[in-house]
Amino acid sequence: MSVLSFIDKLLDGGDVKWLPLEQLAKIKHGKDWKGLGSGDVPVYGSGGVMGYVDTYSYDRPTVLIPRKGTITNIFYVETPFWNVDTIYYTEIDTSKIVPKYLYHFFQTIDLMALDTGSGRPSLTQAILNKILVPIPCPDNQERSLEIQAEIVRILDAFTAMTAELTTELNLRKKQYNYYRDKVLTFEEGKVEWKVLGDVAVIGTGSHDTKDAISDGDYIFYARGREPLRLNVFDFDETAIITAGDGAGVGKVYHYAQGRYALHQRAYRIVPSEFMEPRFVYHYISAYFYAYVQKASVSSSVTSLRRPMFLKFPIPVPSLEEQGRIVEILDKFDVLTNSVTEGLPREIELRQKQYEYYRDLLLSFSKPDSEVAA
Repeated sequence: MSVLSFIDKLLDGGDVKWLPLEQLAKIKHGKDWKGLGSGDVPVYGSGGVMGYVDTYSYDRPTVLIPRKGTITNIFYVETPFWNVDTIYYTEIDTSKIVPKYLYHFFQTIDLMALDTGSGRPSLTQAILNKILVPIPCPDNQERSLEIQAEIVRILDAFTAMTAELTTELNLRKKQYNYYRDKVLTFEEGKVEWKVLGDVAVIGTGSHDTKDAISDGDYIFYARGREPLRLNVFDFDETAIITAGDGAGVGKVYHYAQGRYALHQRAYRIVPSEFMEPRFVYHYISAYFYAYVQKASVSSSVTSLRRPMFLKFPIPVPSLEEQGRIVEILDKFDVLTNSVTEGLPREIELRQKQYEYYRDLLLSFSKPDSEVAA
């Protein structure tokens, strides 16, 4: 049965009326939480949970909608909470709408299109109040709520699968980190230590992000997680790539093999012949970020210079031992970090599946005659 025929069966001849949000819920402001003490009641702002207090501002199921800041962050909360001024809570009329149904519907709205801020994104009550929400069978209260609940049940099943996979991914990451630290820890005097400058060639590229073209023949590694494309290449080698500045400073996003182009503020680390490249990749991925933070005089490192790479200490076990370590860590790396294999890919597919069915299940037709004044 198609989704559309399923919806028709749910409606069973009933109609759908689009009602403005103000007829379904009252939008209310949060307030300051300073001086409220500590506790287990979460405090929500536009970015999520900010802390915990010992009292609450509201204790019924609600949809939290940011007033300013990260206005696309919509939260559904069923337990008591406190919300600050940067986020609204909704006092929902549960005789007309299931709170979780409203939450799922809000996921379909392009809130950035409703932004009224001149600098920082903002949403006003006046604009939110006019958002039209589809209510099935509005003249039959019991049937309407049953239909909404069934739609929620279906969509929650998809989000539950995603949540379960995310929990599994987090456990696998902890497991990976445990074994990574275990196999990359060496007893004093049992292994030779060098600095990265002695075991690798380190340098940058020559391109700028504006050089990228969408259909280029070669991978172009810039400073972000997503690689770009170019029609020329700078290097043909195996290398570890990390950003020289920006949000990715100290973090390893790419392991290059073959021909590639490189940004002028991204670094390539090319291990020497007595180093297994994947061993260097795992070691740098594990410890370089912490080293950069500790070695910098600034609490927020915004850029790197070559000397910081040159002085990074790295163990040099035998090539056989390096290979054994790589074999162990690569298995966990594929499971936890690969974009084409393992759990991250599965989570991405489940999220897309949820979005597909959410949009179909909530895509009721909206003829002008059905829109409430």
